Amino acid sequence: MNQFFKNVFASCLGVGLAIIGIAALFVFIGIGLASSASDKKVDVKSNSVLQITFSKPIPEQTNNLEMNPFDLNNQHILGLNDIEEAIDHAASDEKIKGIYLNLDEGGQSGIAKAASIRQALVKFKESGKFIVSYSKYYTQGAYYISSVADQLYVNPLGGIDFHGFSAMIPFFKDMLDKVGVKMQVFYAGDFKSATEPYRLNEMSEQNRLQLREYLEPVFTNYLSEIGQSRNKSPQVLRALADSLKIQSAEDAVTYGLADKQGYVDDVIADLKERLAIDKEQKINLVSLDDYATSYSKKKDYSAKNKIAVVYAEGSILANNGDKGTIVDDEYVKILRKIRQDEKFKAIVLRVNSPGGSALASDNIWRELVLAKEAGQKVVVSMGDYAASGGYYISCMADKIYAEPNTLTGSIGVFQMMPNASELFNDKLGIHWDSVKTTANSTGINPFFDLSPQEKTVLQASTNRIYETFLQKVAEGRNMTRDDVHKIAQGRIWTGTKAKELGLVDDIGSLDAAISEAAKLSGIESYRIAEYPIQKEPLQSFIEDITGEGDDDGFESKMLQKEMGTLYPFYKQLKEIIGTQGVQARLPVLINFN
Repeated sequence: MNQFFKNVFASCLGVGLAIIGIAALFVFIGIGLASSASDKKVDVKSNSVLQITFSKPIPEQTNNLEMNPFDLNNQHILGLNDIEEAIDHAASDEKIKGIYLNLDEGGQSGIAKAASIRQALVKFKESGKFIVSYSKYYTQGAYYISSVADQLYVNPLGGIDFHGFSAMIPFFKDMLDKVGVKMQVFYAGDFKSATEPYRLNEMSEQNRLQLREYLEPVFTNYLSEIGQSRNKSPQVLRALADSLKIQSAEDAVTYGLADKQGYVDDVIADLKERLAIDKEQKINLVSLDDYATSYSKKKDYSAKNKIAVVYAEGSILANNGDKGTIVDDEYVKILRKIRQDEKFKAIVLRVNSPGGSALASDNIWRELVLAKEAGQKVVVSMGDYAASGGYYISCMADKIYAEPNTLTGSIGVFQMMPNASELFNDKLGIHWDSVKTTANSTGINPFFDLSPQEKTVLQASTNRIYETFLQKVAEGRNMTRDDVHKIAQGRIWTGTKAKELGLVDDIGSLDAAISEAAKLSGIESYRIAEYPIQKEPLQSFIEDITGEGDDDGFESKMLQKEMGTLYPFYKQLKEIIGTQGVQARLPVLINFN
């Protein structure tokens, strides 16, 4: 009897503690939601300085990325377009006297995003206002942005990373051979190199060639723009990088990449002098996030016509995926809703994607075609990437804009599946057998070798989808199938080269694409509506814990926190290994930071 009462008491205590824990969690969530709901526009004081830091990856659309719901200081991550708009607004804001760049953490962005931010800062300087930069240690990406500064400080024990760009690819074939796993690969396109890490131990000559032809012009642009700001020739800057001359803060100043060595207090003193305030006075610093809430966006609510800006960033996936990915079911619904609304006269698709599922890409392509047939104009604006599946969903547009450094093309497809029969049979001692009603009734699985017939079928299906890809590009770009094939085969191109080849119409920003969409639609007055509509981070968190959100939401957040800048590469590897069906995916992610 005593044991019975002990068990009852323990059960009651456990239930009580669980209720208290859940109540505490929802109190925390409530406080967070109340705090979020009570956010007000920041009142910017006169004689203020706009402080810019990038501690988080920069999405194309504000908040379109996985975020930690418990980090209440980072519940609003500005997207690229909002960052550019804030910098542009600051240029004409009499209360803002200058910008303080503090890029210690650097943030994560591709070269095209960084170039857009840098160009916004160059334009800001035309207003006559100052830009001062400081960092303990400048990554290549942080330095690229910061090099526009009127005064560039570097910490005396810090430095500037300045060594050039590269693409590094891990190869897994020998490891897989050792554990008894063989990747069975089927691809179309001599340059479609996404499968190389699983079938080779080094880059093919085709892959080495295309990566070099992409990296060289991008690095040349990088050197040229830094050279214009620092009054150095690209040749001199290349020599500095090639010989690793910038080994210390002193070297950075000596060779003209920085203006002064200094600490934070030196920078504060500089800012106070520029603001003409006493040493004892406090500088009115306003963060970029706060500043973006201090003014109303330019929007003509009297306009009846609308242009939809649809942000398509991340991998293209079928059925489900994390926030910051392009899930076909979700985007089909968005595009269908836009198509069925007569107020929308055009769609601007902002693409920043390395591709993914060919099936999902085709579903999105189809919905965009239907929008065109309904009379809506479709204009594409390309970001860091618009490759493979990212180009697939772009090729039917009335007009395509790219950034000079956009990585695009990669018109090719592949599929692969593991054969782990050696691992099971020889390494683990697990043997599989079967009884079949037909020659191929076991289906494609990792336990048995593919039959010659199955291999033929899989290669044929890969070739068939490649031909479909070629034909759709040919129709969208008014080219012949053979002309597309010559520049396809999985090969990547810069935005500038893609324009020469006819894959892109013009070099320009998202704003240029929106203006063109209005022009093609014959409208002068219009409103912008952005999609997908972003939920508040805490709302997404509640959906995660109630099972309504992403399946891997918590896992993704934890891994992203632990892996930092390596997470995108892990995520790409996981997506490739877990692929189903034919993939139209970029072979490599390039990090220039």
